[in-house]
Amino acid sequence: MAERYVRLVRSFTFEAAHRLPMVPADHKCGRLHGHSFRVELVCEGQVDPQTGWLVDFAEIKRIFKPWLQQLDHRYLNDIEGLENPTAENLAHWIWVRLKPELPSLVQVNIAESCTSRCEYGGPRET
Repeated sequence: MAERYVRLVRSFTFEAAHRLPMVPADHKCGRLHGHSFRVELVCEGQVDPQTGWLVDFAEIKRIFKPWLQQLDHRYLNDIEGLENPTAENLAHWIWVRLKPELPSLVQVNIAESCTSRCEYGGPRET
């Protein structure tokens, strides 16, 4: 069987409140509000010819579960490293925690609404 390169996406949702402390005083996001966040964890790589997969979806869930529990139904500003919980900072926060245990991770997507999302693919080499 020929080698196969794939891209897997495992999605999660959580509810959380936050406010953005660095915006101008009259900005709506400076006030306390909540979102139904959607997280997509994107993994890429070669399919293992023996197992037939890149990584088990259940393994992605197991790795993300403790971090998801820290986020769900929480005030994000109270979480260390998320004092300014923009979608960009949240995507980076998740990346830093997952990448060491999930080496095939290539992107973390955070949607805070149906029309707004951030896609983070890790640090860029200069």
